[in-house]
Amino acid sequence: MRLFRQLGPGRLAATILFLFAALLIARFSWHLPLAAQAERALYDLRLSQTAEMVDPDPRIVMVVYNDDTLIETRKRSPLDRATLARALANLDTMGAKAIGIDILIDQPQDEDEALLATFRAMQTPTFLAYASAATNVEDIQFNQQQFLDEFQKRLAGTRVKPASIRFQVDSDNVVRSWPQRVPGLPPLLSVAMTDGKSRFADYDRSIRFRIPAEQDRAVFDAFPIQLFADDATAAAFADQVRGKYVLLGGTIIDVDEFETPLRPFTGKSMWGLEVHAHMLAQLLDDAWLEALPRWGTWGIAIMVVVAGALSSLLGGAWWRVSFFLAIQLGFFIGYPIWLQADGTDTQYLPAFGWMVGWVIAFAAIGTAARAVGSEQRRFAQSALGKYLPRDIANQILADPDRLALHGEKREIFVVFTDLEGFTKLSHAIQPEMVAKLLNRYLDMMSDVVLEYGGTIDKFVGDAVVAFWGAPIARPDDGERAARAAYAMWQAGEEFRASVPEGVPPIGQTRVGLHFGEAIVGNFGGEGRIQYTALGDSMNTASRLEAANKQLGSGVMASRAAVDRSGLDWWRPMGRVVLRGRSTPVEIYQPVPDLDASDRDHFKALMNRVADGDKMAVQELESLANAKGGDAALVNLVYRLKNMESGGSYVLD
Repeated sequence: MRLFRQLGPGRLAATILFLFAALLIARFSWHLPLAAQAERALYDLRLSQTAEMVDPDPRIVMVVYNDDTLIETRKRSPLDRATLARALANLDTMGAKAIGIDILIDQPQDEDEALLATFRAMQTPTFLAYASAATNVEDIQFNQQQFLDEFQKRLAGTRVKPASIRFQVDSDNVVRSWPQRVPGLPPLLSVAMTDGKSRFADYDRSIRFRIPAEQDRAVFDAFPIQLFADDATAAAFADQVRGKYVLLGGTIIDVDEFETPLRPFTGKSMWGLEVHAHMLAQLLDDAWLEALPRWGTWGIAIMVVVAGALSSLLGGAWWRVSFFLAIQLGFFIGYPIWLQADGTDTQYLPAFGWMVGWVIAFAAIGTAARAVGSEQRRFAQSALGKYLPRDIANQILADPDRLALHGEKREIFVVFTDLEGFTKLSHAIQPEMVAKLLNRYLDMMSDVVLEYGGTIDKFVGDAVVAFWGAPIARPDDGERAARAAYAMWQAGEEFRASVPEGVPPIGQTRVGLHFGEAIVGNFGGEGRIQYTALGDSMNTASRLEAANKQLGSGVMASRAAVDRSGLDWWRPMGRVVLRGRSTPVEIYQPVPDLDASDRDHFKALMNRVADGDKMAVQELESLANAKGGDAALVNLVYRLKNMESGGSYVLD
């Protein structure tokens, strides 16, 4: 539900709409403008690359009118029927299984009676081309239709039967499929030649085109019709006809030529007679091409949309993402080709639609994911920005592994702060005012930490814990931490001076700064984690903060932190043993307002103290009396006078 809220109703509706559109395109792209053209092109490519390469088919022979025939007969249109009559008479004696004639007899010629006589005498099953003006509006006129019907009526009772030579071309004028059966038309030529009872009578799927195994050969042998019209030469070709199916028609340049899916491979179109031959061979082989079932195409469409959507969410190394994308690309390219090569009819297989649907789903979910990610990033950046500086937060958002659930040993600068007297104050004023004051105070402290590039570890009541050097370390972390420690004390002074009227006085903010090793990382478990630091350095910083009360100071730092701060504003404040510790710590107080010469003089005095010079202690006391109000200096003199030379003062 949170994801939906982050996505928003408008973007959610748009995403669902795009996914639905992706599914429809992945299923119905053959029926969409432009996409259908791409689908046909891909189908033609698949067919031409997977078409069976064969030697000339021994079952089918073509007897053709070619351009040489036209020259010899001196007739172009209509074709010379005397030649046809003589050739049919000779073919009838050669033992062909059937003869199919792809020539329309649709207008009168002087040789018609001779041709009719030949037809009436035919003993070989013969099938004469028939076409209807209703299905060939541009090619057959009314008077042609009348003559065609009348001519074929005169063949009633003979072995010559009508057969449809209709082709079905797609919108790009390419023949890809068997024509759908039209009521009123006789059986298709190839079906009629094989007794007309074949199940291919109702077949309307793809034509199985084949290509020659050798470049200088053809799938079907073809012989000029004039060889069979001449009695002297016809007998020599009897063996080429015996026991075969004979297709008789024209292979004349620019006449009856059709584009087929093989054009990308062969580089040329195909005569109508050849198309009939391919269909006849397919029928004889019973090569009924089955398509994927409807549930299969729906299933794949859903699968590719889901794959596209999930792919947009892939993450990890580039090579892993590339591997999965390559597998999917291989499917889009290879699966349709494999189906075609395996004998499945891939016409109307939405291969292009799959790719488009995948891309749309990828883009839709990717856009939605980026929107959610952006929203989450803004939220995370806002949340991290409350604890981390902006540049570190951005680096962690770019590389979340930096905040993995583990700890690592790091050297860090730790700052502890505490607001003196706030707990007692909280019992003296209304809870609403307590919350208001505390929130304002913590905001001021947090702003300082983040301004100086620190990481906020935790709030403990009015106490603030912060560190520098993790999760990302920077060369100037020491200076940042030192400046932040002093700025937090200043912010505390500003806060206590600006409390509303009626609120009892608030104490100063005490700050402790230390440098040391700590275990830093996410702790608490996968469900509830906190990025924090653990270790002795944290305790030392806490004790330095607490020591301020007894030392009369506001900010106190260890020598380990001072030596790495890169700042010269420190004054040494002796050696102390912090509460609960046994090892002494050299402590320093930031005094940026003190002149450099005064700081150097102070350091020289402390060096003399370390060397056992009692006069140096007296000079420090005179300095404390002269300054007045410097509680930390007064406390230092007190400690030096009440401990052995070279020793350490033990704090309560």
